[in-house]
Amino acid sequence: MNGSMISNTGPIIALMIIERLDILRNLFQKVFVPEAVHNELLLGENIGVGLSSYKQASWIQIHSLQNALDPLIKTVLDIGEASVIQLAREIKADYVLIDERKARKVARNIYGLRVIGTARILIEAKKKEMVDNVGGALKKIRDGGYWIHDDIMHFAMKEAGEL
Repeated sequence: MNGSMISNTGPIIALMIIERLDILRNLFQKVFVPEAVHNELLLGENIGVGLSSYKQASWIQIHSLQNALDPLIKTVLDIGEASVIQLAREIKADYVLIDERKARKVARNIYGLRVIGTARILIEAKKKEMVDNVGGALKKIRDGGYWIHDDIMHFAMKEAGEL
Protein backbone atom coordinates (compact mmCIF):
# COMPACT_ATOMS: atom_id res chain seq x y z
CA MET A 1 0.00 0.00 0.00
CA ASN A 2 1.15 3.49 -0.71
CA GLY A 3 -0.33 6.92 -0.98
CA SER A 4 -2.30 8.86 1.58
CA MET A 5 -4.60 7.51 4.26
CA ILE A 6 -6.98 9.13 6.73
CA SER A 7 -7.66 7.22 9.94
CA ASN A 8 -10.57 7.13 12.30
CA THR A 9 -10.05 6.88 16.07
CA GLY A 10 -10.62 3.14 16.54
CA PRO A 11 -7.85 1.78 14.31
CA ILE A 12 -5.29 4.07 15.94
CA ILE A 13 -6.36 2.82 19.36
CA ALA A 14 -6.21 -0.80 18.11
CA LEU A 15 -2.66 -0.34 16.84
CA MET A 16 -1.63 1.41 20.05
CA ILE A 17 -2.90 -1.60 22.03
CA ILE A 18 -0.31 -3.77 20.28
CA GLU A 19 2.26 -0.95 20.29
CA ARG A 20 2.47 -0.94 16.50
CA LEU A 21 1.25 2.48 15.39
CA ASP A 22 4.46 2.57 13.32
CA ILE A 23 2.87 0.15 10.82
CA LEU A 24 0.87 3.04 9.38
CA ARG A 25 4.04 5.06 8.83
CA ASN A 26 5.60 2.13 6.98
CA LEU A 27 2.58 1.36 4.79
CA PHE A 28 1.60 4.87 3.70
CA GLN A 29 3.39 7.93 2.41
CA LYS A 30 1.08 10.26 4.33
CA VAL A 31 -1.13 9.57 7.34
CA PHE A 32 -3.79 12.08 8.34
CA VAL A 33 -6.35 12.37 11.11
CA PRO A 34 -9.06 15.03 11.06
CA GLU A 35 -9.13 17.40 14.01
CA ALA A 36 -12.25 15.67 15.35
CA VAL A 37 -10.40 12.32 15.52
CA HIS A 38 -7.40 13.99 17.16
CA ASN A 39 -9.73 15.46 19.79
CA GLU A 40 -11.42 12.07 20.36
CA LEU A 41 -8.01 10.49 20.89
CA LEU A 42 -6.97 13.15 23.38
CA LEU A 43 -10.23 12.64 25.30
CA GLY A 44 -9.34 8.95 25.57
CA GLU A 45 -6.39 9.86 27.74
CA ASN A 46 -8.86 10.99 30.40
CA ILE A 47 -10.29 7.45 30.56
CA GLY A 48 -6.93 5.75 30.86
CA VAL A 49 -5.97 5.08 27.25
CA GLY A 50 -2.22 5.60 26.95
CA LEU A 51 -1.48 7.97 24.11
CA SER A 52 2.26 8.43 24.29
CA SER A 53 2.92 6.69 20.96
CA TYR A 54 0.23 8.79 19.26
CA LYS A 55 1.58 12.01 20.72
CA GLN A 56 5.10 11.10 19.60
CA ALA A 57 3.99 10.21 16.06
CA SER A 58 4.92 13.52 14.44
CA TRP A 59 4.40 11.85 11.05
CA ILE A 60 0.62 11.77 11.66
CA GLN A 61 -0.72 15.01 10.25
CA ILE A 62 -3.71 16.59 11.99
CA HIS A 63 -5.87 18.25 9.37
CA SER A 64 -8.76 20.69 9.65
CA LEU A 65 -11.79 20.37 7.41
CA GLN A 66 -12.09 23.09 4.79
CA ASN A 67 -15.87 22.76 4.45
CA ALA A 68 -18.75 22.09 6.78
CA LEU A 69 -19.66 18.44 7.26
CA ASP A 70 -22.10 17.05 4.73
CA PRO A 71 -25.52 17.09 6.48
CA LEU A 72 -26.15 13.47 5.41
CA ILE A 73 -23.00 12.23 7.13
CA LYS A 74 -23.78 14.13 10.34
CA THR A 75 -27.13 12.41 10.71
CA VAL A 76 -25.81 8.85 10.28
CA LEU A 77 -22.28 8.76 11.70
CA ASP A 78 -20.38 10.10 14.67
CA ILE A 79 -18.26 13.22 14.26
CA GLY A 80 -14.97 11.32 13.88
CA GLU A 81 -16.22 8.98 11.15
CA ALA A 82 -17.99 11.85 9.37
CA SER A 83 -14.82 13.95 9.50
CA VAL A 84 -12.70 11.11 8.08
CA ILE A 85 -15.04 10.83 5.08
CA GLN A 86 -15.27 14.59 4.58
CA LEU A 87 -11.48 15.05 4.78
CA ALA A 88 -10.91 12.15 2.37
CA ARG A 89 -13.17 13.86 -0.14
CA GLU A 90 -11.50 17.24 0.35
CA ILE A 91 -7.90 16.12 -0.05
CA LYS A 92 -8.64 13.14 -2.32
CA ALA A 93 -6.98 10.61 -0.03
CA ASP A 94 -6.21 7.16 -1.41
CA TYR A 95 -7.65 5.28 1.59
CA VAL A 96 -9.79 5.74 4.67
CA LEU A 97 -9.08 3.54 7.68
CA ILE A 98 -12.38 2.79 9.42
CA ASP A 99 -13.46 -0.31 11.34
CA GLU A 100 -17.09 0.49 12.16
CA ARG A 101 -19.41 -1.30 9.72
CA LYS A 102 -21.97 1.44 9.08
CA ALA A 103 -19.27 4.07 8.48
CA ARG A 104 -17.44 1.71 6.10
CA LYS A 105 -20.65 1.20 4.09
CA VAL A 106 -21.35 4.93 3.88
CA ALA A 107 -17.76 5.70 2.84
CA ARG A 108 -17.69 2.97 0.20
CA ASN A 109 -21.23 2.91 -1.16
CA ILE A 110 -22.24 6.57 -0.99
CA TYR A 111 -18.93 8.37 -1.41
CA GLY A 112 -16.94 5.81 -3.43
CA LEU A 113 -13.96 5.83 -1.08
CA ARG A 114 -11.42 3.02 -0.74
CA VAL A 115 -12.01 1.67 2.74
CA ILE A 116 -9.62 -0.49 4.72
CA GLY A 117 -9.71 -1.69 8.31
CA THR A 118 -7.30 -2.64 11.05
CA ALA A 119 -7.36 -6.31 9.99
CA ARG A 120 -6.30 -5.37 6.43
CA ILE A 121 -3.51 -3.19 7.83
CA LEU A 122 -2.19 -6.18 9.78
CA ILE A 123 -2.45 -8.49 6.74
CA GLU A 124 -0.48 -6.00 4.63
CA ALA A 125 2.04 -5.59 7.45
CA LYS A 126 2.58 -9.36 7.53
CA LYS A 127 3.12 -9.42 3.75
CA LYS A 128 5.87 -6.85 4.27
CA GLU A 129 7.28 -8.82 7.24
CA MET A 130 6.43 -6.12 9.79
CA VAL A 131 4.38 -8.55 11.90
CA ASP A 132 4.75 -12.30 12.34
CA ASN A 133 1.24 -13.31 13.27
CA VAL A 134 -2.00 -11.51 12.33
CA GLY A 135 -4.16 -13.75 14.51
CA GLY A 136 -2.02 -13.10 17.56
CA ALA A 137 -2.08 -9.34 16.95
CA LEU A 138 -5.87 -9.35 16.53
CA LYS A 139 -6.30 -11.42 19.70
CA LYS A 140 -4.13 -8.99 21.66
CA ILE A 141 -6.19 -6.07 20.29
CA ARG A 142 -9.38 -7.85 21.30
CA ASP A 143 -7.96 -8.67 24.75
CA GLY A 144 -7.16 -4.97 25.08
CA GLY A 145 -10.87 -4.16 24.83
CA TYR A 146 -11.23 -3.39 21.12
CA TRP A 147 -14.15 -5.28 19.60
CA ILE A 148 -13.40 -7.41 16.52
CA HIS A 149 -16.03 -9.76 15.10
CA ASP A 150 -15.15 -13.47 14.89
CA ASP A 151 -15.77 -13.41 11.12
CA ILE A 152 -13.19 -10.66 10.67
CA MET A 153 -10.69 -12.58 12.80
CA HIS A 154 -11.25 -15.72 10.73
CA PHE A 155 -11.05 -13.89 7.39
CA ALA A 156 -7.87 -12.02 8.35
CA MET A 157 -6.13 -15.18 9.56
CA LYS A 158 -7.12 -17.00 6.36
CA GLU A 159 -5.86 -14.11 4.21
CA ALA A 160 -2.61 -14.11 6.18
CA GLY A 161 -2.14 -17.83 5.59
CA GLU A 162 -2.59 -18.70 9.25
CA LEU A 163 -5.53 -21.10 8.82
